[in-house]
Formats: sequence, C-alpha cells, structure tokens
Amino acid sequence: MTIPEDLRYTKDHEWIKLLEDGSSALVGITDFAQHELGDIVFVELKAAGTTLKEHEMLGTIEAVKTVADLFAPVAGQILEANTGLDNAEVVNQDPYNAGWLVKIKVADPAAVNALLDAAAYRQLTGE
Repeated sequence: MTIPEDLRYTKDHEWIKLLEDGSSALVGITDFAQHELGDIVFVELKAAGTTLKEHEMLGTIEAVKTVADLFAPVAGQILEANTGLDNAEVVNQDPYNAGWLVKIKVADPAAVNALLDAAAYRQLTGE
C-alpha cells in the first residue's frame, strides 16, 4: 500500500493535504481504504458551500460490496467537489491524486498537524 509522507491521515482512513495557500486542503481516502472497499462504483459528496465540523459526514462512497461514510478530517467549508468522480473507479486507480474527493477551506490549519503522520498511519494499518 502507498502511504505518502506529505499527507496527514485519520483513523477512518481519510487523508488531507494542505495546499500552498495554507488555508485550503484536498481530502480523499487512502490506498488502504480503497483496497478494503474493493471496486468503487459511486461517490456522493455534499455540495460546495457546506460547512462541516471535524468528523462530520461529508458524503458516502459505494463499492460493489458495501457503502461507507466519508468524514471530514478537520472542520471547514467545502469549496469544491471533484467532478472527475463521475468515473468513480478513479478512486481505486489513483486515490492520492485524480481520486481526491473534496477541496475544503480549513477552519484551523493547525488542526491538520494534529492528525496522524505517515508513520502513525502505517502503524494503524499494519503496513
């Protein structure tokens, strides 16, 4: 499994990456999560403009065998949902790049640093 060093992770298997402006971030699911889910067929995300609390549901992801809730790693407002997910299998193929889920305006950028780093996430997943 791929676990990029430059991301932060949640125990629910979401990743977040602060962008260069320092106040917005991309959010997605990890390689581990997409592997566990199997073939992803549909992603439903809350609309741009939605304000989320930390760990609030931001959408759902449907695979052939299950549906899973997606959670906000930190509090913020959805700026954009990935329109490329009309082709949902992109999450299986490239979860850290083309398969990102939402771009958010982070309420407190310092909260991102409180999440799991790559080493802690590796320990969580046993990778």
